[in-house]
Amino acid sequence: MESPIPTDLSSSEVLGDCEVAAVVVRELMEVIETVGSYAGFRKTQRKDCLNLVRRLKLLVPLLEEIKDQVGNPLGVSGSGMVSLVSLKKALLGAKKLLKNCNHGSKIYLAMESEAVLSRFHGVYDKLNQALDGMPYDELGVSVEVKEQVELMRMQLKRAKRRTDTQDMELTMDMMVVFSKTDDRNADIAILERLANKLELHTIADLKAETAAIRKLVKHRGGHNETLQQILDLLGKFKLIVGIDETVSLDGPISTRTLRRCQSSLIPNEFLCPITLEIMTDPVIVATGQTYERESITKWLNSNHRTCPKTGQTLDLLSLAPNFALRNLILQWCEKNNFELPKKDTYPSSDTYSADLMEEISLLVKDLSSSHPNVRRDAVMKIRMLSKENPENRISIANTGGIPGLVQLLYYPDSKIQEHAVTALLNLSIDETNKRLIAREGAIKAIIEILQNGTDEARENSAAALFSLSMLNENKILVGNFNGIPPLVSLLQNGTIRGKKDAATALFNLSLNQANKSKAIKAGIIPPLLRLLDDKNLDMVDEALSILLLLVSHPEGRNEIGRLSFVETLVGIIRSGTPKNKECAVSVLLELGLNNSSLTLAALQFGVYEPLREIAINGTNRAQRKANSLLQHMSKCEHIP
Repeated sequence: MESPIPTDLSSSEVLGDCEVAAVVVRELMEVIETVGSYAGFRKTQRKDCLNLVRRLKLLVPLLEEIKDQVGNPLGVSGSGMVSLVSLKKALLGAKKLLKNCNHGSKIYLAMESEAVLSRFHGVYDKLNQALDGMPYDELGVSVEVKEQVELMRMQLKRAKRRTDTQDMELTMDMMVVFSKTDDRNADIAILERLANKLELHTIADLKAETAAIRKLVKHRGGHNETLQQILDLLGKFKLIVGIDETVSLDGPISTRTLRRCQSSLIPNEFLCPITLEIMTDPVIVATGQTYERESITKWLNSNHRTCPKTGQTLDLLSLAPNFALRNLILQWCEKNNFELPKKDTYPSSDTYSADLMEEISLLVKDLSSSHPNVRRDAVMKIRMLSKENPENRISIANTGGIPGLVQLLYYPDSKIQEHAVTALLNLSIDETNKRLIAREGAIKAIIEILQNGTDEARENSAAALFSLSMLNENKILVGNFNGIPPLVSLLQNGTIRGKKDAATALFNLSLNQANKSKAIKAGIIPPLLRLLDDKNLDMVDEALSILLLLVSHPEGRNEIGRLSFVETLVGIIRSGTPKNKECAVSVLLELGLNNSSLTLAALQFGVYEPLREIAINGTNRAQRKANSLLQHMSKCEHIP
């Protein structure tokens, strides 16, 4: 007769598993309850966050039925425990992402919107994987709840099939304010619109954003170019509401961090361009710019070889004390009874995984493998890694990944080309990488893929050209390499996403005067006019924004300035969105100032009354443009 001991041991194990399962189920329900309490999701990710929370709540009936099964004498099987643990990992990943979107820097999340979206997709995949092998019958799950879970999984899969691109207005406004050469980068109307869009227009909003950026700086281990752009934009938002900030990102945030402007403001020349804090040890770099010694030293120690303010390459890395400025600062402090702050050092960042660094190095080597499958796997993994975070993008570039990816743009395999161009798109988010990619000769190859690649490759090629052309020298290169005609072709014949990516790139490129002429000659205006009439595409904003750039060019005015177009503009001014109206009024003003007959035509089409309404209730910029146009009409028609 067999001993009963194994049976007894098995029973105790079942009891142990039941206790563990009960704990896991309770933790899962607490996670869902926690994320359901988040109420401050950032506007740029709010839709994705709310959809994810709603889907996670659909798991509650599943967990309640599993909780009932835990108390059953049969307990929970081994496969059931594995599924629960896997689901716990997926939910904790979702919680981390949602927490970041609830408490993180609004500016940073807007800048990294595409990377954040890829994190949502990663969470969707992990949730699906965890639910895929769920032993519903063993866990006592009813047919109704099982069907509800399967419905949720279908929703997660559909959520990954994204056809739209980033918010065009947000993209363009951020592109303008981050530009060092566009004279609109301090345009109060653009800044106000952007502040409203990011919900950073009150003192409380700005104080919370400062705290979020401080955490971000500590997490990243100090400053980089992206963080500097964030700080610059935050400073501009504060000026809008009349705030003078002397913020210490590594010190405590207090009510004194944000204060109303007074007569004795700290002069701008006393503030370090990196930290926006008053300097205690100012030093001069090779470009003649002055920085706080500690801040510029950290910048240089992070392998940066450019001047943060001008972007110029530093031929010499030596620092010279600026004694004259220091004396002026001390005199000002004494006169205004201002005590110089004591500096603390930034925490060092040794958190980046050595294993991941090694993996990236091996993947970069595999880009040159003689085996096509090895190349394909390597470029696909680099594409994924380059989407995840800024550290990966820097590491891939530092290990020589950019030359290898550029070479694969010429590889006779459309899928490898698609992965390579998408990886370069992701890498180009980093400002330094933009220059490195162009220097390796990528722009010409990207244009060829734009002409001949798969639909996805063409879309991502257009997006890559947009990103690279944020640098003025790259705008010129794209134009010189004849990149504008294939973008116009994509605008005319591409997918919805392709049209939007092409429009974004063409807008950016048309900021260059020579490229305006090239775009007009490439036939950009007819497809733009069709976009104004096609309400299904919802690209009126994009079309008007580009037309506003082209109308400043004589060739553009000649082609655009037709009565049928003026009538279309009047219709938009009468019934368009506030942004539509603002652009349409701006275009009509530019046309009318150069051709009074078009102004008279607009009056005949009935523009006067809706124009007066905009002058009173439109956006700030629309009001200014409408008033200018009304004054011009008064001269043309003697309207009181």
